[in-house]
Parts: sequence; structure tokens; C-alpha cells
Amino acid sequence: MSVVGVPAETLPRRLGGWSVVGLVVGITIGSGIFRTPASIAQRVGDPWWILLVWSAGGLISICGALSVAELAASMPRTGGWYLYLREGWGRAAGFLFGWSELVLIRASATGAIALVSSGYALRAAGIRASEPVVATVAAALILLAAAINIRGVRAGATVALTSTVAKFGALAVLVGAALLFGGDQGGSVEHFARSSVPPTASGVGLALISVLWAYDGFADVSFAAGEVRDPQRILPRAIIGGTLAVLGIYLAANVAYLYMAPASAIAASPLIAADVARMLAGEAGATAISAVVAISTFGALIGISLAAPRIFFAMAEDRLFFPAMARVHPRYQTPYVAIGLTGALGVLFALTRTFEQLADTFVLSIWPFYGLAIAAIYRLRRMRPDLPRPYRVPGYPIVPAVFIAGVAYLVGSALIQDPMWTGVTFGIVLVGLPVYWVTRKAVASS
Repeated sequence: MSVVGVPAETLPRRLGGWSVVGLVVGITIGSGIFRTPASIAQRVGDPWWILLVWSAGGLISICGALSVAELAASMPRTGGWYLYLREGWGRAAGFLFGWSELVLIRASATGAIALVSSGYALRAAGIRASEPVVATVAAALILLAAAINIRGVRAGATVALTSTVAKFGALAVLVGAALLFGGDQGGSVEHFARSSVPPTASGVGLALISVLWAYDGFADVSFAAGEVRDPQRILPRAIIGGTLAVLGIYLAANVAYLYMAPASAIAASPLIAADVARMLAGEAGATAISAVVAISTFGALIGISLAAPRIFFAMAEDRLFFPAMARVHPRYQTPYVAIGLTGALGVLFALTRTFEQLADTFVLSIWPFYGLAIAAIYRLRRMRPDLPRPYRVPGYPIVPAVFIAGVAYLVGSALIQDPMWTGVTFGIVLVGLPVYWVTRKAVASS
């Protein structure tokens, strides 16, 4: 199959089924489940609302996964969301997404994940480090992740898959231990008692932003679709199956957290996984879970460093970005310039911003593009009925609409709750339009 404007493959197809599933779960389960429960509990308070918000985020993400799988199977080429936006809404939309990826999205995500990985790694080593030290170690982790992915796509996928097994297993052990033995260590079903003060609509909206940070990554593997073997079969199964697995472990983890500690205690604990492990197994348990979280988040960092640069690679091949971004390493056959650029920007963000600032910026700058890309399914079915669709969204047209509605609620809540920063974020995104016009003229005259 050929997609308009996409040249013949220059990156080899090396990723198999388990590697792709590992990337889906590995990218998604990163810092969120270990870092955001505190902010979610602060914003909604009630334990059942906490579980409801996590469930709602999972439902939105599953609808997104079911929907994007159609796009990924129809256009299994390098570029992911950039490709879907370009094919659905035109080159300007694709460029705007790529611009946002460059100046906001991936740098924010890379920096945020690296900061969590650094903090937990230092905690596992028994080091109480200051914020500058945490940021410096985070920068080093970003550079290491970039080096691994430049070495080869298989190396990056293998590390991501290994960390996926470790963190999924560790979460399962933590959940099982809490539910089976937590009763003797302070666990109680009374922690699930309803709060007398219901959450506000704005609080729910802000909590959803934190939840969607934890779920984000359900389709990032589509960025590397051009390197997946048998993509029409493997991509939909991996995206959907991986997202369902993440939903299950997230809900189980939150039930375990709430069983061991009331919502008020969770709200005061940014390291709730370590605190629960300490309740169950003392300081040794806290150290062990901190080490696993460090591995987990570094695996997510590997995954995001592997997937995201493929956007710049695809844009460069479309002559919408600097040609250097399309350079492939002569030995390792990886887009080393794009990987290096993403790593450098991630280092800059990690050294200058906090985790909360980076996570909020990421969600507000990327999820509107997700909604626009999923909306392209309706347009592509109407305008390009001949496009091969080996997989179609089940429950169409309702399933994509649920995802789009969730994105609209997210954006609306952010605009109401924090119009200034939300406006600044969207303003930086829209600066990409004049950059696109200038780039287009420069390419046309070259």
C-alpha cells in the first residue's frame, strides 16, 4: 500500500508482536501511576470519585486506542499521529503537530519522565538529593536513553520490554500483597467510605488531566509503524491489548492504594507506591519498589525516545522539516539526528521545569491533536473510501465520538480553570502556522 506523500521505506521492519506490545505497555506505564495519585486525590478527595476518574480516563483511552488502530492499520508507515493528521486534514495540520512535538510535547514528556526516574533512582540508593541534583541525573538518563536508541531499534525495544515485565510484575506483587496481607498493616475497607464533600466540576477536570498523563502513550508505537513486521495484523492487536492491560493494572493499583491508605493520606504522598511498600515490608520494601519505579520510568523514557523522533524523520522526508532529520545512521540504521535533537530538548526542559509543569504542558499540547486525528476517521471514510482498512473501529461512529468528547471536556476544563497558561500553551502551538508558511516557501524556492 502507498500513502500519498510518503516515500518508500528507508527504515527496516524489525519489530515483532511482543516487542510492539512491550512498547505500548512500556511507554504508557511510566511515571503516572507512581506519581499522579497524590494530585488526583487532592483534586477529587472521594475514593469512589478517584476510581471513577481513573475509569473514565481508561474508557477514553480505550476508545482512542480502538480508533487509532484503524488509522495505524490503514497507514502503517513511519510518522504516527503526524501522518494521520496530514492525510486527514492536510499538510498544515501535520506540520503544526510536528512543530508542537518539537517545541513542547516530547520535550515536556521526556523531561517529566526523566525527573521521576531520577528521583526514584536516588531514593532507591538512599540519597536525599536536592532538585538541581535530581534534574542533573534526569538529564544524564535522557542522554543514555538517546544513546541506546541510536544504537538500534531492537536494543531500545528490548530494554523497554524488559522494564515492562519488571514494572508490571512489581505492580501485580504490590497489589496482591496489599489485598492479601495489608489488613495486618493498616489496610481497611473503611478507607473507601464516601466523602461528605463532593468534588467540584473543575476539580474533576483537573484530575482527568493527571489521569490522562498516566494513560498517554497508548498509541505512541504508531510513530514507528514503518518498522513493524506485518503491521496490519500486529499494530491493532498490540495497541488494543496493551491499553486494556494498562487499564486493568491501574485500577488494581488504585484499589490497593486506597485499601492501605485513606484518600487524605494519598493526597499527601507523592510517592504512594513506596509508602505502601514501606507499610507492607518496611524500609527494604520501599527501597525495592523505588528501584522498580526507577526501572519502569527509564523504560518509558527509552520507549518515548524510540518512538517520537520518527515524527521528525517523516516530516523531513516530506520536505516539511530540516533535511538533516531524515539522516539514517550508516551502521545502526536509525534516525540518529532526530533522536539526538529530541534528547537535547528533553535535557533542556528537565533542567528548567518541574514535573507538574511538564506533565500539564504535555497533556494540554498533545491531546487536542489526538482528538483532531481521531476526527479524521470520519473524513477519510467519506473522502477516501478506497483506502485499505484491514481493521475498522468497532462501534463506529460512537466509539470515536466518545474519545473526541473526552478531549473536548479536557480542553474546556483547562480553559475555565487556568485560562492564562492554557492560552499560552495554545499560543505556542499556533506559532507553528507562520513557521509552516515560511518553511513551505523556502522548500518551494529550493
